Amino acid sequence: MKRRQFLKAAGLAAPAAVVAAPAIAQGAAVKWKLTSAFPASLDLLAGGATSFADAAREASGGRVDIEAHPPGEIAGAVDALDAVKDGKADCALTALSYWWGVEPALVFATGAPFGMNSREHAAWLDRGGNDLVDEVLSGHNLVALLAGNTGCQMGGWFRNDVKSAADFTGMKIRVAGIAGRILQKLGAVPTAMSRDGIAAALKSGALDAAAWVSPADDEKLELAKTAPNYFYPGWHQPSMAVHVAVNADKWKALSNADRAALRQAAAVANASMLAAYDTMNPPAVRRLVEAGARLKPFPNDAMEALWKAAGEVYQEIGDENPAFKRLHDSYMNARNEQYLWWQVAEYPFDNFIIRQRAKG
Repeated sequence: MKRRQFLKAAGLAAPAAVVAAPAIAQGAAVKWKLTSAFPASLDLLAGGATSFADAAREASGGRVDIEAHPPGEIAGAVDALDAVKDGKADCALTALSYWWGVEPALVFATGAPFGMNSREHAAWLDRGGNDLVDEVLSGHNLVALLAGNTGCQMGGWFRNDVKSAADFTGMKIRVAGIAGRILQKLGAVPTAMSRDGIAAALKSGALDAAAWVSPADDEKLELAKTAPNYFYPGWHQPSMAVHVAVNADKWKALSNADRAALRQAAAVANASMLAAYDTMNPPAVRRLVEAGARLKPFPNDAMEALWKAAGEVYQEIGDENPAFKRLHDSYMNARNEQYLWWQVAEYPFDNFIIRQRAKG
């Protein structure tokens, strides 16, 4: 029997109306502004904002209304977290590692060089990792909800071939965050550059290489003729998780039901984004090869040198930053445990399927 029918049959309909009034008031509409760090040109990433807002509205029965804004309207792409912290926006869809200069530990929220793949990363975040992330964010009055992932990215577009680790010496490469510091140890010159300048810089020689995202996004840059060597894997970004960062005061003011609705909405956005990348990348990489891209694996000695350099950078930062060390140790311990299992089941199975596919 439905609750209202039960109350009426028991002669309790009038008192129920009195009790229901505060509950209805408590569930009044929550109108939030979301600032996104991702422009429309990164449509799969940018679409996470719409997915989150739509799912929040549905899960809350319309009580939570989130208005998504692209970068530039409320805050710039790299300023999204500052906007939420300062109260200019209620929440932001962003890669927390964009705040690398403020809180280096947040690289592990997004995904670290030579770290976990997207599934492993999600497991770590769900089973304690995100609590560590929130500890770092608490000092800035923020909390974060996992809300998307690109999966493993590509290693980047290179004008010239990379035959050994020595080829990174003097290389001007567009790359962001901690990966740039790692590449510096190999003699590379990391350069910050927005999407709009990449193609021209590669064509003129101002850049020798550029890491962007994944085939579904990279295809729009049309780099196959300018920098045709398309290297893999994305050692610097084996997982790129994005979060909805929420102003902690706004989060605490929500009802339990609305917080649950937002968690559900973030989970929907997370699954949808990764599914979109997994669906769109295969045909995109096929089209890129047809357009002239030369798919190449990084040579082993380059990967070994990058691995060594990454370990040195982690050690250097961890020695100076306790929060970084705490998240690093938790993240890398989880990675090692995950790959203990992966080498038993996932990796051998995937390798077998790949070999069978190659046979035709």
